[in-house]
Amino acid sequence: MQVFKFCSEINHYFRKHYTFIMQDFLFYLNLGWEHIISLDALDHQLFVLALIASYSYQDWKKIMILVTAFTIGHSVTLALSILDIFRVPSDWVEFLIPLTIVLTALDNIIMKNKKQPLMKANYYLALIFGLIHGMGFANTARVMIAKSQSIAVPLLGFNIGLELGQIVIVFIILVMLFILLNIFKINKKDWILFVSSGVFALSLKMTLERIPF
Repeated sequence: MQVFKFCSEINHYFRKHYTFIMQDFLFYLNLGWEHIISLDALDHQLFVLALIASYSYQDWKKIMILVTAFTIGHSVTLALSILDIFRVPSDWVEFLIPLTIVLTALDNIIMKNKKQPLMKANYYLALIFGLIHGMGFANTARVMIAKSQSIAVPLLGFNIGLELGQIVIVFIILVMLFILLNIFKINKKDWILFVSSGVFALSLKMTLERIPF
């Protein structure tokens, strides 16, 4: 009987903590999802759009690698910022984020006739600029995650939420691209120029509005 009671208590302990862990995980997953999907996340959405503008729906595997590189980049600085190992003033972060979009869109425009070099460059842009975007994500998540006993579950949930949101945005863009290229017969280079020019104009406006001095 004592053994049965002991096993029952252990089972109850793990069930209780499993529930708390899952609640935390789902809360931060939803927080990460909303942070990339909401209208307030226009700058991050524009970056994803500029980043994949030169790709087509057949390149979905390359796009997933690209999005993963972006996730790795922002995960590093997100973790460092939350642990308070590395922090940049928020006004500079808000300025640097649209600046990364300006540079990505400009790169698309300049290299629109050089698809392979452009795609190769995008992997580096996704990883490096992801570091900067991670600082922006940290401004949202830092206070709440810092209150948790452990940052592992909240950080994992937040990052997965961000990743799922990015995948949804990519999927929507690829569906639009498929329709434009195959039904409306839009030229691919015209698409890259149109999208990149629009993103460049919007992000440049954001950048100028957020100059921190």
